[in-house]
Amino acid sequence: MATKTISITEDAYERLKSRKKGNESFSDVINKITAQRSLLELAGRLSSDEARAVEEQIQHAREKTNKRIRSSILVGEQ
Repeated sequence: MATKTISITEDAYERLKSRKKGNESFSDVINKITAQRSLLELAGRLSSDEARAVEEQIQHAREKTNKRIRSSILVGEQ
């Protein structure tokens, strides 16, 4: 397997090192941290209150977006 040498600050090294478990390599930790996750992997991680708050924020953002779209359509019709 090919390897690359990188430079990171002492602070970044310590934070990365603190994420290591058992015999994990730094590459294992970096791969774990940077892996893309699906929404299904996040299921069950929020409390009911947290999930409700996120849902409300999403709904609010959608409403604002819809208002902007309607507003720009109305302006374009004039």
